[in-house]
Amino acid sequence: MIDSIEQPSSDPLFGQVRLVMYHKQATSARTRFLRLPSVGVCAFGGLPQLSSVVERKALAQRKEVRPHPAAMVTWAERLLSLPSGSLEVEGEFAELVDVPEGPLWIFLARFTSIDPPFEQAEAVSGRFVDLTQSRDLPAPQLELLRRVYCHVMGG
Repeated sequence: MIDSIEQPSSDPLFGQVRLVMYHKQATSARTRFLRLPSVGVCAFGGLPQLSSVVERKALAQRKEVRPHPAAMVTWAERLLSLPSGSLEVEGEFAELVDVPEGPLWIFLARFTSIDPPFEQAEAVSGRFVDLTQSRDLPAPQLELLRRVYCHVMGG
C-alpha cells in the first residue's frame, strides 16, 4: 500500500508536505479526489488527530518556510506508475495545517488525463471519491476538501 512507503529523505521539508490529488472531468466538471487507505485524501502521511486548518487571515501573518511541491508531485507520479506530467500542481493553492509536530503544508495537484487513473489508484489500494463520499473523513480533511472544492470550482 502507498501509505506504508517511506517518503524520500533527500528533501528535509518533505515530511512537512501533504498532497491532495483530484481529477476534474472536462465535459461535466465532475470532481473526484484520490483517497488512500488509512490517510484519506492527504497523501502521503495523512493528518494527525490533533490537526487544525489555519484560517486564511492567520495564514498571511505566519512566517513558516513554504516548500515547493514539485518533488512531492514527481514522487507521487512514480508511486502511482504514471507518466511524467500526469499530475499538475495548482500553484495558487496552499493551505497550512497546525499539528503537534509542527506545521504541514497542503498542496493541490490535478490529474491531467481525460479520465481518472482508476487502475493506478486500485494498484495502491486507493480509489477516487466524490465530495459526498468523503463525509466520514476527520474534520480537518473535510475543511481542506471544502477549500479545495471552492478553489477548483472558482469560488
